[in-house]
Amino acid sequence: MPFAPAPRKPQAVRGVCKLWQAGIAVLLQLLALLLAAPAQAAPNHIAASLVAEGTAAPGSTVMLAFAMQPGEGWHGYWQNPGDAGLGMTTDWTLPPGVKVGDLRYPVPQTLLVSGLMNHVYEQAYAVLVPVTLPATAVPGQPLALRVKAQWLACTREVCVPEQAELGTTIMVGPAGARDPRFDQWLAALPAPLGSKARFAWAGQTVRIAIPLPRTVMLEQPHLFVADDHVVDYAAPQAMFRQGDLLVAELPRARFAAQQPGALHAVLRLNRAGDGLLIEADPGVVPTGGERVALDAPATPPLGWLLLAALAGGLLLNVMPCVFPILSLKALSLARAGESEAQARAEGLAYTGGVVLACLALGALMLGLRAAGQEVGWAFQLQEPLVVAALLLLAVAITANLLGLYEMAVPGFASEGSPQGAFATGLLAAFAATPCTGPFMAAAMGAALLLPTLPAMALFGALGLGLALPFLAVAYLPALRRLLPRPGAWMVWFRKAMAVPMGLTALALVWLASRLAGQAFALSLALLAFLLVVMLLVLGRRQRNGLGSTRLLVPALAVLAGVAALGLPSVVRAPTAESAGLLPSQPFSETALAKARASAKPVFAYFTADWCLTCKVNEAAAIEREATRDAFAKAGVVVLRGDWTRRDPAITRYLTAQGAGGVPLYMWYPAGGGAPQQLPQVLGPDTLVELTR
Repeated sequence: MPFAPAPRKPQAVRGVCKLWQAGIAVLLQLLALLLAAPAQAAPNHIAASLVAEGTAAPGSTVMLAFAMQPGEGWHGYWQNPGDAGLGMTTDWTLPPGVKVGDLRYPVPQTLLVSGLMNHVYEQAYAVLVPVTLPATAVPGQPLALRVKAQWLACTREVCVPEQAELGTTIMVGPAGARDPRFDQWLAALPAPLGSKARFAWAGQTVRIAIPLPRTVMLEQPHLFVADDHVVDYAAPQAMFRQGDLLVAELPRARFAAQQPGALHAVLRLNRAGDGLLIEADPGVVPTGGERVALDAPATPPLGWLLLAALAGGLLLNVMPCVFPILSLKALSLARAGESEAQARAEGLAYTGGVVLACLALGALMLGLRAAGQEVGWAFQLQEPLVVAALLLLAVAITANLLGLYEMAVPGFASEGSPQGAFATGLLAAFAATPCTGPFMAAAMGAALLLPTLPAMALFGALGLGLALPFLAVAYLPALRRLLPRPGAWMVWFRKAMAVPMGLTALALVWLASRLAGQAFALSLALLAFLLVVMLLVLGRRQRNGLGSTRLLVPALAVLAGVAALGLPSVVRAPTAESAGLLPSQPFSETALAKARASAKPVFAYFTADWCLTCKVNEAAAIEREATRDAFAKAGVVVLRGDWTRRDPAITRYLTAQGAGGVPLYMWYPAGGGAPQQLPQVLGPDTLVELTR
């Protein structure tokens, strides 16, 4: 059975400020609707007409259609408009005995504006309504129907309440010729599912089990809930296939959440707009299943993505963000020349560590996204406590490379061992994740949208690419013969490689200050100093042949406890960054929409303090006088998205562009042309040439 629309107020989903902003906007729209004059001086932005399907016999039902034609750039709304907007309302004047049913809407589209999700129609559409004639109607009698209809017409920037007084005539008589447009309009309506769905509440999530044959293909499906104040419209949805059952998981509404006894919804099946009408009663909803990709841009073939991930991992070996870990790899490569068996054992162990780390990070990221978190590639470096752990680890490795103490297990830089190679691989992969290089961006962006198994295959291919040079040296004697033989030079080389690792530790202190403030960074530096003192004592006992385990384990436990309990209390919001050479404003969907509406060219770039590739690009191409002057001359609006700390709005934008992380550079031409995604490695004149 169709469900009736209900006039409603918008539900803000991104905080109190957006709730207030959206509420005021729609209240003004409602007021304008109430005060609108019967006649309008200006034509509507959505032209409307009332059309009858054809003749109808006494006592039968015939369809009427509100044929709606939005102007260029305008859109109308579904019965539940989402976070903002208004559906259609009608006030009928009918002949005696004539009855009208509920409005029936076609499957809507999604439109995300400033973090608010709208359910809209951006092309021509028709809202249908069944009309039942009285059994006493006289054949040959014309029945005149009049209606006063009101709706909201919007662009991405403004909304205008509109109304029209429409009429049509139904001729009573045997069924005859009908308006052929109704074939298309009826096909656009969601089809009844045919069986009841089930739903259950699970904390802050509503789970809906929809009977759907597995043979039904899904392409960017979306579930539009018709009931008000039930779900968070803008939050990511999750869907899973379990045989002939589709399970949808939707976060509950954040404000004034309702828990109705039944749910009504429309399931969009594909981009063509095919959909199903859903009615759900409370019941048992199973867990698990194969994840379905939702609202995702078309992705290249999986084979190409696997090759891209492999090439991206290979190129990470020469990216600036990986350089600090090269010291560990260089020592491991030098030891690999000792024997063929040992070289291969270390090569396999190192590869296992790299691949396992990439798989673990990928699984954690996919799990967080499935739980509704807005995260992307290198998400771990957006957390201050993770940076603290990395800093202490970098300090310990630096002290080991300097010879302050010996680390027997895992043996990063002492005697070669598979355990040491495995641990080195883990660390190498973890240090490589802050950057996305050529080829890698498309693969990691697709991994965030694909089902679980293909996505994990991409993470594994990335790890294999990162480990490939070491693995090649381990298994190709010709490459091993090119390496210098082990000798006294390794002692000097080991200490020299402590320099980049020490610089990494200093960079992490700076990053800690950017993430969590100066107090956090100073506290972390003090903990690092205490760790160095502990390692000095440990090294002295090792050189004197004394045991160290009894002292080291309790000391490390105390240090870890102090860090875990004390550091969170000194985390503070980062201070605002001083303006750079290139004038810019913070990125937001609102700022982007406003900039594009100005018809000026727009350059949006996304960066993070922990991404060395980003900083290299900024120094080489963005923060340059030539770029500043060229942009000023062309009137370019510059938007800067700082992803150093987690930002859901930036994460959503990155995902929408098919990017799993930073850097990302977008160019919007003047006059509203199609946007262009720029390369991840910028040349000195790349941006200047865009303005010519």
